[in-house]
Amino acid sequence: MCAIVGVFGDEQASRIAYYSLFAMQHRGQEATGISVSDGKKIKKVKRRGLVTEVFDEETLKTLAGDMAIGHNRYSTAGSESVLDAQPIFAAYKLGEISVVHNGNLINKNEVRSSLIEEGAIFQSSMDTENIIHLIARSTKHRLQDRIIEALEVIKGAYCLCIQSRTKIFAIRDRYGVRPFSLGRLPSGGYIVASETCAFDLIGATFIRDIRPGEMIIFEKGSSEYKSVQLFDPDPHICAFEYIYFARPDSDIEGKNVYKIREEMGRELAREHKVEADMVVPVPDSGVGAALGYSKESGIPFEMGIVRNHYVGRTFIEPTQARRDMKVKLKLSPISSLIKGKRLVIIDDSIVRGTTAKRIVRILKEAGAKEVHMRIASPTIEHPCRYGIDTPSYKELISANKSVEEVREYIEADSLAFLSIEALKRSMGNDRNYSLVSFDGNYFIK
Repeated sequence: MCAIVGVFGDEQASRIAYYSLFAMQHRGQEATGISVSDGKKIKKVKRRGLVTEVFDEETLKTLAGDMAIGHNRYSTAGSESVLDAQPIFAAYKLGEISVVHNGNLINKNEVRSSLIEEGAIFQSSMDTENIIHLIARSTKHRLQDRIIEALEVIKGAYCLCIQSRTKIFAIRDRYGVRPFSLGRLPSGGYIVASETCAFDLIGATFIRDIRPGEMIIFEKGSSEYKSVQLFDPDPHICAFEYIYFARPDSDIEGKNVYKIREEMGRELAREHKVEADMVVPVPDSGVGAALGYSKESGIPFEMGIVRNHYVGRTFIEPTQARRDMKVKLKLSPISSLIKGKRLVIIDDSIVRGTTAKRIVRILKEAGAKEVHMRIASPTIEHPCRYGIDTPSYKELISANKSVEEVREYIEADSLAFLSIEALKRSMGNDRNYSLVSFDGNYFIK
């Protein structure tokens, strides 16, 4: 769920990376970092905190160069230490290297143990550090060949930007689980980023999605990029990109996220209509689906819950105590609007159930007569190994309780989830998706 960006061929590379990371702040709030190269040396700045907290004008001035990579961290593997912030930098036989990674490596523990047995010393607990060790320990004479050798060892979901002093390599795993797009800068340079919303902010032109299994190479002195298809593609874009992760103004694999969320809401209304006075979204990720539900059902749409936008997203908070407090801080019901009313509350998902329980309570405390919760995704019954923070079955309420038991726990008057078949119809039945959280199909072996 992290955000990564690579900028090539622009003297304002670090500033473009900064704005791109700002646009993708929703993908990770724990730490951020940028590294740049001027062709001779790589410089980097990374710290815990938001993009606007870590970088200011003076900091950006120190990051001079026409090549940059950057990262916003959302931890699925690793701790909260600043050592687990990216980019990861190292000096090795061929020079200097910097790496950013979005995804999760499923064989990280085995690879790490093998590297330690061979004498490797790790500075962080991140799976990403495996990659840099594999590259550094390779005996190949070219960095490109070292990277390919490392990719043949690792397994899982990954989008990577690997920076040397004169090149940037942008790589997507053969399954294309996480989104990765290529764009052209107004200056004539290039940008790669996790979401197209980063392009919009800086005025870049979308070229295409990086293909699953593809490596794109930008090299100093060349105005054109090189493409190498490393692995046979087997696309499985993560459904959660459409359900929750991505910004609604992003296009993922040629499909607008907002339009898909609205269609999820329409499908939800077709499957689970209920007598009610108004449809109320849980802001912000439930808005698109709630509008779709309202249009399909004919029940009026109202913004009955106000969100404080100075409080971050609760799902990507690393501890449950902090998630609970953020729910209280960020969501406030409009009592005069909902008092005495029967509400259909639309949210994108239920993971642990604690947020849904708090929402139902604050609405009933505000005077709602009935609270009917409708979820614009299926029940999450399996942990994801490919970059979502659901590491164990015990944390997933739907893995341990029936829908009725979940309803009782969250204290709603009724509860229903979108079916897997309706979810597929919403996204389009023209491709395969990563649905592991819903169907337990762990397709990466």
